[in-house]
This record gives sequence, C-alpha cells and structure tokens, in this order.
Amino acid sequence: MNNRTYTALVVPASNSEPIRIEQVAADLQALEDLVGGPLESVIRGDWHVYLNAESVTMLLPVNFRAGQLMHECGLDLDGIRGTAVFLGRGEHGAEADIPEHLARLAEELFGAPLAA
Repeated sequence: MNNRTYTALVVPASNSEPIRIEQVAADLQALEDLVGGPLESVIRGDWHVYLNAESVTMLLPVNFRAGQLMHECGLDLDGIRGTAVFLGRGEHGAEADIPEHLARLAEELFGAPLAA
C-alpha cells in the first residue's frame, strides 16, 4: 500500500446510509477504519473490494447492496457483511481509482447519483 489517495466506492451495509464516492488513503489503517476491522480483499478483473475479515464473527449486518453489485459483475459470494470499499486495480495489482464502469453500474442499480 502507499500514501496516495484514490477514488473509492464505499458501500455501507445499512440501506439508510448512502453509497458514496470518496477519496481514500491507500494505507492499511485508513482502509481498516472504513471497514471496521482487519482487511480481506476480493479481486475481480480491473477492481477489487476490501471487506472486514472478521465480519461473520463480529456479526456485522449483511451488505445486500455490495452483494448485488458484485453479483452483477459476475461474482457470487454469499453473506457479504459490513462496509465494502471498492477500488480499481492498477499495474501489478497496485491500487487505482474505481473504474468508471463500476461506479456507473452502482448508480444504475441503486437508482440515484452517488454521494460525493
């Protein structure tokens, strides 16, 4: 990880919280703060998503929106829990801004422009 910031798609588990685009630091502590604990990552093509690695044992709420977004991208994982942070994948697996197609798909799926 590095000290740069990247444009991320943050999908909270609670449907009452907006899905948002925000600048996030690509350092371990900042990402752990966003997901509320230790990180695990799921990689898919030109993007990846950070999740809380202890979400099941912590009994975090199921994140239906993140699960639906991942399903629409061809990735079926059951029981995505807690806040999900989507980032792009650059050269050699480096962090990158969220791909435009993923942000656009999130807007289409959830029916509103993303909060900035």
